[in-house]
Amino acid sequence: MKYPATLIAALLFSFAHMAFSGAAQAGMDNVTAYSVEGDFADVRQDLADAVINRGFVIDYEAMIGDMLERTAADVGAKTTVYKDAQAVQFCSATVSRTAMEADAANIAYCPYVLFVYERADKPGTVTVGFRRMPDTGSDATRQALAAVNALLDEIVREAAGM
Repeated sequence: MKYPATLIAALLFSFAHMAFSGAAQAGMDNVTAYSVEGDFADVRQDLADAVINRGFVIDYEAMIGDMLERTAADVGAKTTVYKDAQAVQFCSATVSRTAMEADAANIAYCPYVLFVYERADKPGTVTVGFRRMPDTGSDATRQALAAVNALLDEIVREAAGM
């Protein structure tokens, strides 16, 4: 059976559109976050404890909410996004080494960043999470980055009381 060229072109366009739409949506799905009812300071401390109790060192703490509040007038902001928002970063000698031995370019994924925030319009609900490592590269890289994701998920789940 022969199909008209316009039908074939339309089908190819539709398949391509679905593929690219899925990729764009997948790009938006690369954050894992859990919300919990509680006090921001408690969840923030639970996050730090979950990192430190595994033997990791928090290398940097970003006071994102403070920065946005401090610069609000300078950028003409009219909305307060967070009651509080912070991020912490750390690295793991073991997990990071495995990833970088799989591919030296995996240095791009270190350090790992975890975030915690309480929205201004939802006081009492604290969200904690991380940006997942991609499922990309060689088998060794995919396995190493999956181990990073598992570690980060374990930490934020603990901080969220899960």
